[in-house]
Amino acid sequence: MWAQLVEDAVSPTTRIQTDPRTTLRAGLPDHYLTPEDIAEIFKVPLETVRQWRKKRVGPPGFRVGKYLRYDPADVHRYIGERKAADMAA
Repeated sequence: MWAQLVEDAVSPTTRIQTDPRTTLRAGLPDHYLTPEDIAEIFKVPLETVRQWRKKRVGPPGFRVGKYLRYDPADVHRYIGERKAADMAA
């Protein structure tokens, strides 16, 4: 932030306007997945996803208030781990 303030003070006319949402979303997925999305992806009942969460055997999720969400990157990593485990067996 300090560098941006200095840059603004030095050359305010050459400053490139960027959308603040672009900075905020950098590295974030377009949206997080819900338990229903996970059930649909894996073609399993929603209750199975709930049991995975309870037993800590499925893709890792996190809470946003009272809502459960899954990061798509974590789901992809989980799928890769499962594939590797099957190949090793």
